[in-house]
Amino acid sequence: MPSEKKKIYIVDDDESVCRALKTLLMTFDFDVTTFNSARSFFDAVPNDAPGCLVLDIHMPGLDGWAAQREILASGSKRPVIFISAEKQDNAAERALKVGAVGFLQKPFNGQTLVDLINVASDDTKGIAK
Repeated sequence: MPSEKKKIYIVDDDESVCRALKTLLMTFDFDVTTFNSARSFFDAVPNDAPGCLVLDIHMPGLDGWAAQREILASGSKRPVIFISAEKQDNAAERALKVGAVGFLQKPFNGQTLVDLINVASDDTKGIAK
């Protein structure tokens, strides 16, 4: 019986980042859907849908921090991994304080992202499809 693929959502306003991460994660047999804005993610994915969210911090409109606040306010248990190209001294610490599984500074090692997703799936039952 085949195991179910882990569902991953990527939200980043840079389409090339979305494509690259989707390609990477699909090689690790994840089921990946990308979005160019947090609002489009919220509009398309029900709050209780299982999956891990890879979320860019700096985006026009609803940024990653505001999106995480909405996720927490909704009661969702969806694990979040923040990513960012902009260097911020306290971003990793802040990400963990707001409930994220982790923070990765772009560019990052693909295996590190996969490892974080796997940690999230071990800690949370809601990632499998």
